[in-house]
Formats: sequence, C-alpha cells, structure tokens
Amino acid sequence: MTRDPADLTAADYLDSAHEMTAANRPYLAHLLAEEAAQRTADPATAAGIRATFLDPTTVREETD
Repeated sequence: MTRDPADLTAADYLDSAHEMTAANRPYLAHLLAEEAAQRTADPATAAGIRATFLDPTTVREETD
C-alpha cells in the first residue's frame, strides 16, 4: 500500500526508525528519526529523539 508522505506522523517515522535499528540500518534509522523530530512540536521530545538515534557517521569508530 502506498501512502502519501504528507499523511505520515512523527510516530510513523519513529516506528520506522526503530524497525531500521532492529534491521541494523543505523543511518536510515537516523534519517527517519530526524524526520520524526522535525515533526514533533515539543523541543524536549525532539531532542530526546535525536539523542536516541545519533548520526552514525559521527559516532562510529575507525578500525584497521
């Protein structure tokens, strides 16, 4: 079923972010969580979402 992205809520994006985390897709989870945070009216809640789904390009450790 195709949905119009304009109809999606912050909760929809957050659920998808959790699914992507479970599927070991951290960058996609981060992008979905960022969209959820942008659609959240409460700044504290948005900050909590961003803190939960950190950008994997800034938190990864280099290995040899």
